[in-house]
Amino acid sequence: QIGPYLTPCRPFRKSMKSPLFVVFEGPDGSGTSTQCQILCDRLRAEGHEIVQTREPGGTEAGERIRSLVLDPGLKALDDVAELLLYGASRRQHLQELIEPALASGKPVISDRYAASSFAYQGAGRGLGPELVSAVNEVATRGREADATIFLDLSLEQARRRRGHRGEDGDRIEAAGEALQKRVGLAYRQLAGKDPDRCFLFNASPGVQEVAASIERCLRGRFRNFPYR
Repeated sequence: QIGPYLTPCRPFRKSMKSPLFVVFEGPDGSGTSTQCQILCDRLRAEGHEIVQTREPGGTEAGERIRSLVLDPGLKALDDVAELLLYGASRRQHLQELIEPALASGKPVISDRYAASSFAYQGAGRGLGPELVSAVNEVATRGREADATIFLDLSLEQARRRRGHRGEDGDRIEAAGEALQKRVGLAYRQLAGKDPDRCFLFNASPGVQEVAASIERCLRGRFRNFPYR
């Protein structure tokens, strides 16, 4: 029986203590926002000053971009324009929030980051990894997450969860099941590319069970979690 944790979590051996940048990724309905919130709440309860953020968003400019790119009423937005808007939000996010927080010693935990563009625009919209890589290079200048938690969930389960939220779907969710299928496959492929930074979890068990598995993994990987 497959448990909630699908990939080995290797311990990080260096002793240098510096704040970590942790990212949650996964298809719509997989629980990235929920798991991000649970982890942040647990760390704050321990007395850590955590910077919790999301993409698109995280800054005033980013939140305005979020309203635009997720607006289901916006029917004519070009796919490349969509990618560039996500890149613009990411650049502002990094410069205004993520880098200053890490520089001041505060761990950052984000609901989505650069891998989202590979999954949604590269695979989902069919733009390909080369164009996404070029945009991400400009946006991030090589800043990678120290750990990316990938949540994996079947299309059926994700659809049910989105329905249970009782909200109207955003622009991306309204793009249909074919896009969501490509996104899920892309995330599984991305999760296997760097076993030292990327960890794949089965998101189908209960929320607290998944959260506990994620926390065990991160604490096992980083001895001073949420620091290096």
